[in-house]
Amino acid sequence: MKKELIICILIIALIIITNVVTQNYTKECVALMNQKLDILKEESLNENINDENKKNISDTIKDIEDNWNSFQEKLAYYIEHDELEKVETQIWEMKGFCEIGKYDEVVPELDKCVFILEHIQDKTKLNVKNIF
Repeated sequence: MKKELIICILIIALIIITNVVTQNYTKECVALMNQKLDILKEESLNENINDENKKNISDTIKDIEDNWNSFQEKLAYYIEHDELEKVETQIWEMKGFCEIGKYDEVVPELDKCVFILEHIQDKTKLNVKNIF
């Protein structure tokens, strides 16, 4: 009886520790992505988009894409792949609009991406709403 109780306590502790680690990593990833997306939003809303701004926007999108690819590898271990693909789709759509020069279309896609990232963060939290 004592042995089973110790094993149960260890398993519960392992689950809680793993959940805390994954929540912290998810929160860190979402915060960094939101920071990069805010920079992109500011650059895209600029009234006078010249060649330098276009290069900055392209560099920012490339940076966002690289960051997301590195985050996605680890997030895929514990988050549904469908949710991660939604973010990747939004990044590709932003990139596509920038490539064809429709910078005003980037902002709605960017806002969708932020919403999906926040949804992923909320979905992975350990709370009563997510348990039941």
